[in-house]
Order: sequence, then structure tokens, then C-alpha cells
Amino acid sequence: MDQPATTAETGRGAGTTGPGPDTPDEHLIREAEKIAVALGRMFPGLCEVVLHDLRDPRHAIRAIENNLSGRRVGDPATELGLARIADPQYPSVIQNYPNRFPDGRPAKSTSIGIKNAAGEYIAALCLNLDVSVLSPVTLALANLVATGSEHRDRPLESLHDRNARELRRTVEALAAERAGTPRSLSREDKKELVRQLHRDGYFGSRDAAQTIADLLGVSRATVYNYTK
Repeated sequence: MDQPATTAETGRGAGTTGPGPDTPDEHLIREAEKIAVALGRMFPGLCEVVLHDLRDPRHAIRAIENNLSGRRVGDPATELGLARIADPQYPSVIQNYPNRFPDGRPAKSTSIGIKNAAGEYIAALCLNLDVSVLSPVTLALANLVATGSEHRDRPLESLHDRNARELRRTVEALAAERAGTPRSLSREDKKELVRQLHRDGYFGSRDAAQTIADLLGVSRATVYNYTK
């Protein structure tokens, strides 16, 4: 999006310009156009997807799907597009940068430059996510799961009767915090996970060590070694 234009248009999927000569560059842009349309239609009302044809910066917008910024097909290139035209060494991907729609809504944007066989930028695929609809949900969830900061160093009590179902949920949640599943974690992550369970009192039940071992895909002896 990179400072979107303010021309008005309502609706989604503004369409495309007419086909040009069937050159390799044109073929590449037509293929990118399919991706733009598919991505936009996957996230209706949430993520605008714009394909810029950088060969014609004065009329760069080739396709706009799920229109959230009010721009039109044929509108000029943004500042980021002009920077790519001027510098072939400009980064190919600018990921997750803060942006804003013309009406003030905050956005998270990603811009992907597309080069031809000669190494020249000929197009850019831009995704503009409307985060204004997500921020309240994120804040509400953060408040919901928040605990008192004065009790974070250690639990106030140890519940030794935790059953296998609760233990499984806890192990899976701790693994998810480390961007994995229990069995996919590295040895060091598994060790730290086991130590955290030990600190939090999950080893009170008789079968806890074996349950944890089965979830992590290691032996019971390994689980006890991790606690040391």
C-alpha cells in the first residue's frame, strides 16, 4: 500500500487492464495476477491485495482485489514502487511494515517485488491487512489470559492431582509457545519444557513422567534426566 492514493472506489475486485503483447514479462505479470485475485478472495473484508505493473508507473495498478484503500485500476505507483523502478538492488520483500489506509485505519503491509529474467523489477504484489478489526480481539484475549505480575516467579500452590488430560493440554500449549509440537521440539526445548513442568508441580502424580515421555517421544529415564 505504501501511502495509498485517495481516489474513490467502492466494492472489491476492481478488475484488470486489458491484455498487452504476449511477451515473457506480460506472461509473468498475468500469472502474478492470478495469485493476487486468489489471495484477496481468501481474506474478504480483511486483506487488500494489489498488483502493480512497474513497467507503467503512471498507471501501475494492474489489479486490486478486496479493495480497502479506495484506489482504482490504472492509478499510479506508490513511493515504494518508484523506489524499486529506480534501484534493481532494492529489497525484493518488505515484510510486515506498519501502514495506514486513507481513512486512518491501521494496516500491516507486505510488498513483494517481481523481477524478470533480466533482473529488472517489472511488478510488485502488495498485501495490506486491516488490523483495526483485529486489534480489539487481540487486546481482549490478552486481558483474558493475563495473570498478576507479582505471582509470575513461582506458583502459589502445587496441584498434585492434575490428570493426564490436563497434562497433555499443558504440554501442547508449552510446545506451541515454542512454535512446534511436543515431538518436534529440539532436545534443549524439551529439556526446558520438562523443567518448567517440574517447577509447576506436574510431577506430583504417579504416571506424570511416563505421560510426559510419551508426549515428547522420549524415554521415562530421559524425562527424569531433564529435571536435573
